[in-house]
Amino acid sequence: MDHAASASQHDDRLISAPSRWRDLLELTKPGIIGGNLIATLGGYFLAAQGQFEWLSFVAVMVGIALIIASGCACNNVIDRDIDALMARTRHRPLVRGSISITQALGVSALLGVSGVVCLALGTNGLTVALAVIGWGVYVGLYSLYMKRRSEYGTLVGSLSGAMPPVVGYCAVTGQFDSGAIMLLVIFCLWQMPHSYAIAIFRYADYRRASIPVLPVVRGVKMAKHHILGYIVAFIPASLALGLASQAGAGYLCVALTMGGYWLYLALRGYRLDDDVRWAKQVFGVSILTITAMSLVMVLESMVPMWV
Repeated sequence: MDHAASASQHDDRLISAPSRWRDLLELTKPGIIGGNLIATLGGYFLAAQGQFEWLSFVAVMVGIALIIASGCACNNVIDRDIDALMARTRHRPLVRGSISITQALGVSALLGVSGVVCLALGTNGLTVALAVIGWGVYVGLYSLYMKRRSEYGTLVGSLSGAMPPVVGYCAVTGQFDSGAIMLLVIFCLWQMPHSYAIAIFRYADYRRASIPVLPVVRGVKMAKHHILGYIVAFIPASLALGLASQAGAGYLCVALTMGGYWLYLALRGYRLDDDVRWAKQVFGVSILTITAMSLVMVLESMVPMWV
């Protein structure tokens, strides 16, 4: 009898182990990490201009991934009450109780410290500082305070969201120059319509959780005006990177084409009745736009490495 019970408990542990690892992985929001790593790649190679160093490259990619994962784990702890109210997030590990708050905070601390050490060993002090600032803005200023209290929380959050490509750039240059400033502006401007589109097609969730995003506070029509305005500002900001000779002709073509199509979609929103479908299109094109721009930065930089 005791032997059977022991075997059953052993089987349960074997079954639960993969589930626990899945929960821990979900805690770090792998999708967000992946998207930010593509942006980090763009910033790194934009600055490298064909001069590639394995140590700094691996350090910045692994380091920023760990720090973003740490921030996401912390965000899950902070937002657990909100997540329980939203259809999209109500099955997250902390809401289900499959991971405790203590465990989540421990994972966050371990990931964060590891990320900082990785950046410190392989990059420079500026890169470490920017990554820590990005973490602090996301966890402290945005998640703990602004997200629940102000419609301008999205604007504050855009600063942390724009930090990965700047971190990648500064890992190479070691200085916060005009290229870093342009990247910061481009990605901040991109974050706004991207985030407002999410808030529109997730309107019911945000309203149920009483999160004061712009579409909930001022209405979808006002959000459409803001989406259009930010895209109009994004296009010249993105083109400036090429016009200032920081990026090449391929980047200019991609930025102009994708930005133009994104603008076209924003204008279509005034003529369509299905706001949810339209917002999903705006969101999808926002992902395609920033991914294409980041990857062309990589490709243009790698050309001199191949010739």
